[in-house]
Amino acid sequence: MRMLSVASAVLVLSSLVACTPTPPASATATPASAPAPAAAPAMAQAANGFTGSIAETMDSGGYTYVKLKGAKDEVWVAAPVFDAKVGETVSVSLDMPMANFQSKTLNRTFEMLYFVQEVARNGQPLTAANAPAAPALMGSHGAAAAAPVVQTLDPPAGGLSVADVFAKQAALSGKPVTVRGTVVKFNGGIMDRNWLHIQDGSGTADAKTNDLTITTAADVKVGDVVTLTGIVGTKKDFGSGYAYDVIIEKATLK
Repeated sequence: MRMLSVASAVLVLSSLVACTPTPPASATATPASAPAPAAAPAMAQAANGFTGSIAETMDSGGYTYVKLKGAKDEVWVAAPVFDAKVGETVSVSLDMPMANFQSKTLNRTFEMLYFVQEVARNGQPLTAANAPAAPALMGSHGAAAAAPVVQTLDPPAGGLSVADVFAKQAALSGKPVTVRGTVVKFNGGIMDRNWLHIQDGSGTADAKTNDLTITTAADVKVGDVVTLTGIVGTKKDFGSGYAYDVIIEKATLK
């Protein structure tokens, strides 16, 4: 009888062991480190990045205009001149939208046009490496290279000095103002307007109140003394690093 009890106990233990589930290998093995995902090209990582095939292209005013067709959408972009070929695929970052942009050099209005600083093919920039850059816009307080001697000029009748425009910028924002000064820098045909800097001997470089940026359709040259009337803009950011505390826009020559 005693031997029978021992045998029964052994049988019960064997059954329990046999019924115990074997843990899955994934639960017992030390998990291997997952491989790091491959780094995506910088252009593709941008939230506003766009990749598409060039459907149309043209050069004008220091820019290359291209129509890009993506998987679902199509966009027009303009970038500093680069070698664009219909059919090739490029990537851009849509940073600077311009609605109803009218190109005078192309005699065409774009419902939406994006100005971009870099175009990439297969992750390699085209505008920086393979094409000349368009004339760079100058910061509203930047110093002009080889600037002419600036005369000390009185403000025009009913107008203000350069320093006064900076001093009264908050009150002047959105209003017309007339200024006179010597042209110390000129860049023509950028975003279908001319960009110039004037100085009249007022203000100081240290205080950044001596150099005023103006946009206009008028053609002038460095060294000209000009009188212009335009609309004062403040805290204007055109994207791509071109920001102005004070700027006079759409100015006309007097």
